[in-house]
Amino acid sequence: MLRKLRIKFICVNMLLVTLMLLVIFGLVFKFTQVNLEQQSIGMMEQLAEDPFRLSLPGEQREDIQLPYFVLQLGRSGDLIAVSGGYYDLSDQNFLAKIIDSAISSGRSIGTIEEYNLRYCRVINPMNQRLVFVDISSEKATLKSLMETCALLGLLSMGVFFGISLLLARWAVKPVDKAWQQQKQFVADASHELKTPLAVIMTNAQMLEQPDFQPEQRSQFVSGILTMSRQMRSLVEDMLELARADSGQSREDMVQLDYSKLVSDCVLLFEPVYYEKGLALETQVEPGISLEGRQQQLRQLTDILLDNAGKYSLPGGPVALHLARQGSRHCLLTVSNPAAEMSREECRDIFKRFYRADKARSRDGSYGLGLSIAESIVQAHGGKISCEYAQGKICFSVVLPLRQSGMADKG
Repeated sequence: MLRKLRIKFICVNMLLVTLMLLVIFGLVFKFTQVNLEQQSIGMMEQLAEDPFRLSLPGEQREDIQLPYFVLQLGRSGDLIAVSGGYYDLSDQNFLAKIIDSAISSGRSIGTIEEYNLRYCRVINPMNQRLVFVDISSEKATLKSLMETCALLGLLSMGVFFGISLLLARWAVKPVDKAWQQQKQFVADASHELKTPLAVIMTNAQMLEQPDFQPEQRSQFVSGILTMSRQMRSLVEDMLELARADSGQSREDMVQLDYSKLVSDCVLLFEPVYYEKGLALETQVEPGISLEGRQQQLRQLTDILLDNAGKYSLPGGPVALHLARQGSRHCLLTVSNPAAEMSREECRDIFKRFYRADKARSRDGSYGLGLSIAESIVQAHGGKISCEYAQGKICFSVVLPLRQSGMADKG
C-alpha cells in the first residue's frame, strides 16, 4: 500500500511539474516568436516609408537590422526599381515569383516560406513598394530556443524526479509510521486479549464437566468474571484511544475549577494509598481555573495517581503538586520512588502497551493508561513529559489557563 502511495505521489508530482514546464516554455517560445515578428515588421514598415534612409557609423538604433531589399512597382505592377545589396537581384524570374506571391495573397504583410522571406506591401497613389526581409535568422533563433527548452525540460524533469523520490519518502513517512503503529497496536491488543480469552474458554470447558464440586464450579465462574472484567477494561481503554485519535469526545469544553477537581481525585485515592502503606503528599494551589473536559481531566489525574501507586517503591512518599506556571499555564506533577529508568524508557513509556519492566507480573494494567493520559493532555493543548532523577520518576503536565479578559468578552 505504501509503495503504491509513493508511486502515486511521484506520478502526480511529475504530472504537475510537466504541465508547469510546458506552460512556462510554451509562453517563453510564444513571446519570443511574437517579439521577433513584431521587430521584423516594424523594421519593414520603416523601410517602406523611407527605403533610402541609411544609418550613420556608430548610430545607436533600438530596432533590429535584418537583411532586406525593396522593390518599387509601377501602377500597372511592373518593376521600376530595386534596392538592397544582400541578395542577387538580377534574377528576374526570382523577382517575378516573389512579386506574384506577395500580390496574389491579398495581404499587406505575410511570409513566403519557400524563400524564407517576410514581405510588407505599401500602396501609394502613384506606385507601390514591397519590402522583403530575410527571416532565416529568426527561424534559427526559434529553433535554437526550442532545442534549449527541450534540453532544459529534460534536465529539469530528471532533477524533479529525484526530488520527487525524496519528497515521496518524506511525505509518506508519517503514514508509514502510523501504519506500523497501527499494526503494532493490533498485534499487542490481540496478544493482550488472547490470555483472558484462553482463561475464559478453559473455565467454561471445566464448567461443562460434571465431575467438579459446587465450590470448584464457583471458582470457574469467578475466573470467567475476572477475565471478562479485564477484557472489558481493555476494550474501553482502546475505545478511549480511538476516540482521542479521531478527535471525538463525549463532552464539550467548559470552564472548571481545576484545583478542586485535582483535590477531589486525591481524596478518592487516599484510602487506596493507605491500604498499600504508601504516603501521599499533596500541595494544590487554590483558584486555578481552566477550560477543559471535566471527565477527561479527572481521568488524567486518576491515571497518574494510579500509576504512581502501582509502581512506587517503598522508602518515600508519592508527591502531587499543582501550581500556576507564569500567567498562562499551570503545572501538575506526580512523582514517586521508582527503579532506575533511562531517557529512552522515559520517552517510550507513553507508547501503547509499553511496560518498562517486562518481567512485572500481570496486575490488570495493559500499558494504555499513560497513552490515554498523553492523548487527553494533547486534546487540551498541553504537554506531558516524564523524567527520572535521584531515585524518583516524575510526570509533569503543563496545561494552558483560561484567559479571563478574553473569556469575559466572549
